[in-house]
Amino acid sequence: MAEGDDDDNSSQALVFRLHVSAPRVVREVLLERGWEEFDEEKQSETEWNLYWRTSAFRTSDHDNIKPWQRLNHHPRTAQMTKKDCLARHLKRMKGIYGSAYFEFSPVVFILPNDYTKFLAEYTKEKHEKKTSYWICKPTDMSRGRGIFIFQDIKNLAYDSTVIVQKYITNPLLISGYKFDLRIYVCVTCFCPLTIYIYQEGLVRFATEKFSLSSLDNIFAHLTNTSINKYSTSYSADKERVGSGCKWTLGQFRSYLHSLEVDDVLLWQRIYNIVTMTILSIAPSIPQSPNCFELFGFDILIDDTLKPWLLEVNYSPALSVDCPNDVTVKKSLVNDIIDLLNYKSSDLQGNNSKKLGTTSNFLQPSIKTIPHGCNGQNSLKLKRSDLMKNNNSKENFENPRTPSYENYVLHNDREETVQKDLNGVCCNCSSMESSLIGSSEDLVNREVVSSGKTTMGPRNTLTSRLREKMNMPKRLTSSKLPLVLSTPRTKAGGNNMVKTRRRPIDCPLFPLYYISDATQMPPAHVGNFLLIFPFNQSSFLASKNGTDVKIIIQEMYKIMQKLSTNIKLA
Repeated sequence: MAEGDDDDNSSQALVFRLHVSAPRVVREVLLERGWEEFDEEKQSETEWNLYWRTSAFRTSDHDNIKPWQRLNHHPRTAQMTKKDCLARHLKRMKGIYGSAYFEFSPVVFILPNDYTKFLAEYTKEKHEKKTSYWICKPTDMSRGRGIFIFQDIKNLAYDSTVIVQKYITNPLLISGYKFDLRIYVCVTCFCPLTIYIYQEGLVRFATEKFSLSSLDNIFAHLTNTSINKYSTSYSADKERVGSGCKWTLGQFRSYLHSLEVDDVLLWQRIYNIVTMTILSIAPSIPQSPNCFELFGFDILIDDTLKPWLLEVNYSPALSVDCPNDVTVKKSLVNDIIDLLNYKSSDLQGNNSKKLGTTSNFLQPSIKTIPHGCNGQNSLKLKRSDLMKNNNSKENFENPRTPSYENYVLHNDREETVQKDLNGVCCNCSSMESSLIGSSEDLVNREVVSSGKTTMGPRNTLTSRLREKMNMPKRLTSSKLPLVLSTPRTKAGGNNMVKTRRRPIDCPLFPLYYISDATQMPPAHVGNFLLIFPFNQSSFLASKNGTDVKIIIQEMYKIMQKLSTNIKLA
């Protein structure tokens, strides 16, 4: 691993670069691992290994990426995280592949465009004397703001674009309290599609008991921490839930097991929700190696143990409000760094030796574990040999240490980029532009300037010539594609979003590539579990054009097998 290698001719530490709005926990983790923070005054524009920001990167940032660098966003992924755009993507997928595969999303209407359709559905159910409840969510707001639940259409009022969804009236409750799951998902590559799900996460509780007789009680119906921390019951020792409003997924699993609930099918359904949702945008994401994307999937479980997708979050909040936040989010960031597959050659930064050392760039830095459908039986990678200071991690995970206190003090600085999506629909180019800008403070709701940070390498004639001279020997055919491409670019047909093609100055590879591009990604990296590709057929279907039909068929086979096994048990 690069963090432990010695090289007298290069820097002895990897370098990270953070945007002003980047979470404090990221800086803390990287410093503990022995990284150094980028200094604009002392270092050149290319002397960094990781650039982390909450908003999207500019096109030029992706165009100028170097082999030793990583960006924490793929281009155009924000289209899945705006509520109305997500609804449109899922509706399109239902039309193409059948609604039976996408029943994990509640019935939804986008207003004002779909008002006539909503009125027809509302009138139909009223004539059938069905008791229906609806939830209205502004598309340009986050953290539960502007959300309300109604039964009578007379109470529906809005002054901006909103989505109106069927409200799930039978949520699974724990001692009467409603909750949802925050599932962390990391996509390291979109072609071939590579999805990891974090096996630890958060369970977010409402702080007052659920009741349909009090629709205006946000503390009983919404699970957002930013709302429930203002409840008078937040600090109270609530039955079974305890104080605060969060559990870890580990606690939730233990709770299910204490009730003798077989949760294997539940988690497989959640994996399918994540995969199918990401498949809805995968064909439209341009090739951009050396990037990764962390999503926050919000999942609600009803009393039949059916999971429902509520929304997908871009740059999910990594602030800490409680000890469970520290436990989950600190380890999450650590495992993300392990997933980025840094190598000893990455230490060399913009040193000219780097560009001539492709063999080192392709050397494995993480151990490949044979992939299996049952992740519980797979060996997990060790992070001890990847960290420079193990003691610091142990200290941080103790919520009573000074590190935890420091995070709590700075929690209000945590920012979100949902506001940046205001006024943007599914136009990828305009969406990326809207994300590059200001973020909104969680508590004060003040717009904070994101500043302008130029991270692209200096593009001078001298630098281009120097890089070309140090480049490894490559194909010289004039017909060589301008970008790394696969048959995927043809598979989307008219539904594909056309992307601007750019010259590649140096060899770039998807992060999980270790030594052979034909092999499956590692089944485990830290606490990350590979959920896609889940077998060789899905791997080939993703590699050669993202054949969604084949992928769905393979997922259906797994679900059928699991259901059969459960019935026989």
